[in-house]
Amino acid sequence: MTTIAIDALRPALTGDLVLPGDDGWDRARTPWNGTDQQPVAVVRAAGVDDVVATVRFAAQAGVPVAVQPRGHGATRAVDGCILLRTGELDELAVDVAARTARIGAGVPWGRVLAALDGTGLVAPSGSNPSVTAVPYLLGGGLSWLSRAFGTGASIVRAADVVDATGEVRRVDAASDPELLWALRGGGGDFAVVTAVEVELPQAPALYGGRLVLPGELTAAAFRTFVEVTRDAPDALTVWVTAMTFPPAPQLPEELRGQSFVFVDSVFLGDADAAEAHLAPFRALGPVLRETVRPLQPSDLGTISEEPEEAPEGITAVNLATSLTHLDDAFVDTALERVGAGRPLGYAQIRHLGGALARGDREEGAGLRVDPPYAFWAMGMAPSAPALAAAQGAVEELRTAVAPWATTGAVLTFHREGGPLTETYPAATVARLQDVKRRVDPDDVIRSNHPVQRG
Repeated sequence: MTTIAIDALRPALTGDLVLPGDDGWDRARTPWNGTDQQPVAVVRAAGVDDVVATVRFAAQAGVPVAVQPRGHGATRAVDGCILLRTGELDELAVDVAARTARIGAGVPWGRVLAALDGTGLVAPSGSNPSVTAVPYLLGGGLSWLSRAFGTGASIVRAADVVDATGEVRRVDAASDPELLWALRGGGGDFAVVTAVEVELPQAPALYGGRLVLPGELTAAAFRTFVEVTRDAPDALTVWVTAMTFPPAPQLPEELRGQSFVFVDSVFLGDADAAEAHLAPFRALGPVLRETVRPLQPSDLGTISEEPEEAPEGITAVNLATSLTHLDDAFVDTALERVGAGRPLGYAQIRHLGGALARGDREEGAGLRVDPPYAFWAMGMAPSAPALAAAQGAVEELRTAVAPWATTGAVLTFHREGGPLTETYPAATVARLQDVKRRVDPDDVIRSNHPVQRG
C-alpha cells in the first residue's frame, strides 16, 4: 500500500500518523531494543478511538496492525504493518481493598509499582521499570516474584480489547473464556488490548537488592548460585549475572572495559531469613558495592539497574533458553564464551521453579513454566560488523549449551523466528492457533511472535 493511500487514515485520528519520508520517521519506527523495523506507517494513538479507527482502516485496506508501546521485545515480524503506538493509553487505578488494578496499555511497570508502595500489595513486574505492563502480561512475564506467585499472566482477570473488526469488547471468563485463556500468556496476536484488570498478590515484607563482586569471582559466584538455588524456598529469587562493560567513552572511567558479577535477589520475608541465603555469596570475597535492603514495590524495578532508555544506535543481540539443570560443566561452557574481548559481554541465569512449575495450563496459555532455570546472554552491536559477530557468537553459544537447554518458558523470552513449540507444548500452540482463526481469520492483528507462523 502506498503512503498516499495510508494518508487517508489521518482525518480519523486525534493522534499522529507518521509515514516514510516524514520528519521523525526513523525515530517513530525504531523500538526500544533497536531492531530495524520496517512498518508502512506509525500511528501514535491518543486514545481508544484512534485504535478503533486504525484497526478498521487496516481491516478494510488489507494491511496488518502491530501494537507496540515501546518495543523491548520488538522483532521484524512487524515489517509491512501499520505500527500502532499505545503509549498514551495511560490509565492506572488501584483498588487496595479489592486487591485489584486497572492498567492501560501504555503504563510502564515503574508507575504501577510506585502506586503499590505502602499498600502491602505487589505485582509480578519485569526487571526494567520502563517495560510496559500490558504486553509483558500478555507474553507471560518472568519477575522477581514468579517463584512465589507464578507468571505475570496469572494475575490477569479481564481485558478491554479492540478486536480485528474494530469493535470494542470486554473479555473475561464469562464473555469469552477461550480468548481470555489466549491473552493470559499467549501474546498480542489476537486483539489490540487497551487495558487489563489484574488481581494483586499480597507481600507485606520484601528484602533484597544487588551485590556487586569483582569479575575474577564470576565462576565462583555462578557455582555458588547453583548450590544456593538447589534447595531455595519459593520466597527467594536469585539471579546471577556476568557483565563486561564495553570500552565506551560515555561510560565512567572505572567501568570501561571492566568485568563484574552481580548477584541480584528478592526475598518475601524479613532481613535475617534473606541474609542466611545470601551469606554464601558474601563469603566469596569483597563486595564492591551493594543495594541490599528492605524494599518497597517501586524498588523492584531498580535492582538490576537496567537503563530505562536503550543506547541510541546500538542493537542488542540475545540468546534466551531454558535449562533442564545446572552444573559446573555448564558454568564453564557458558563463561568461556562470554566476557572481555568477546562479542557477548553479558550472561545471566535466573532461578525459576516454585509456583511457575505448578501453574495450571488450562487457565491460561502461559501460566506454567516447567524448567528450573532460564539462561540469557547478550551482545551490544554498535555497527554492522559487530552485529554479525554477535549473531555468530549467539549461534555458537546456542550449540555449546544445547546439552542443558530445553523448551518451555514464556513468550517474552521467545527467540525471534523460532517455532512456538520452543515456548509452549504442541497442544497449546494448536489451541492458540484455533483461537486466532476464530477471532482474527484475516490476520489483521500482528504481534512480534505471530501465532499462525509458529
